[in-house]
Amino acid sequence: MRISGGVARGIPLVVPKGDAVRPATDGMRQAVFSSLGARVAGARFLDLFAGSGAYGLEALSRGAAAGIFVEKNAKAVACVRQNLAAVCKSLGRATDGLEVLQADARTVPLRALPAGSGPAGGAAPDLVFIDPPYDIITAIAPALFARLAETLAAKPDALVVFEAPGEIELAPAGWTLLKRLGQGARQPTVCFFRRAESRPA
Repeated sequence: MRISGGVARGIPLVVPKGDAVRPATDGMRQAVFSSLGARVAGARFLDLFAGSGAYGLEALSRGAAAGIFVEKNAKAVACVRQNLAAVCKSLGRATDGLEVLQADARTVPLRALPAGSGPAGGAAPDLVFIDPPYDIITAIAPALFARLAETLAAKPDALVVFEAPGEIELAPAGWTLLKRLGQGARQPTVCFFRRAESRPA
């Protein structure tokens, strides 16, 4: 498993042993960031259920300015920190504006997350990556999207990038599905959401 593009392309990523983490595939991440394109440069991101940190680290490699990783599993958090150090070394940048939180993304106060230092400190994120365990998605999605609507109130153009298996149809209230990558039951897909009220009439 490696960074698939950007300045740190090819940097290997470590993942915890066992089945505690299901990393996004290199191919899926490449497809996601090809779709995001120029939106990534200078962006601030939030990586929820970060696992190995692959989505956020990919964003850093492609020019994101700052971000926060949220992961509950202690072994996964250690991997995120190790991966972050490797990517930042490759980029020749310090970890200012970057934070790794060991916390449950289902309950952590999202409004408090965009604190931190760096040029984007105190700002709401431009991109939110969500890659939760597949078996909890239907249970957590409504409340999580409701919380994100508040967090992103000041960023009407912010995108939520949500990975889910193909058999799950996400239709959160107040959000518009802009694009879906991948298809097929039991195959990973990624949905791009924007708050519905932010779209032009």
